[in-house]
Amino acid sequence: MISQYNTKRTVFWLIIAVFFVVFDRFFKSLAINGFLDNKINLIKDWFGLQFVANPGIAFSLPLSGDFLSVLIIFVVFVLVFYLLYFVKKNERKNVILLTFLLFGAISNLVDRLRFGFVVDYLDLKYFTVFNLADIMIVSAITLFILNNFKKV
Repeated sequence: MISQYNTKRTVFWLIIAVFFVVFDRFFKSLAINGFLDNKINLIKDWFGLQFVANPGIAFSLPLSGDFLSVLIIFVVFVLVFYLLYFVKKNERKNVILLTFLLFGAISNLVDRLRFGFVVDYLDLKYFTVFNLADIMIVSAITLFILNNFKKV
């Protein structure tokens, strides 16, 4: 049985996930409408905001096109089934992590289907340009692995 405390914590994390997606979509809208065409430095030239169209997969790896879109849609469906499985098993941590992962993946999938590329806007010098959805995806995957495979 789920306690009221756990329910409140779960709702809190789900609201945070929605906040991140809304914030991500807001910055993507700024980028796609030309407000981030020129880099805006936030921390000297180390970190800033700049629009980059990313036709590839994570970290600008060179996999793109219709095949990638179909693959991502398939992965999203598989993740939804896993999410439902963890809901049924009442595994709150996994539900929250998969929700973050799904929200991030769906935000990037919307870009890919709408524009043919993912809108990236967080520019970290010497690394890559990414977005909040990418952070949600990578963080959720990392924490999911740590949560589920720490005793392997």
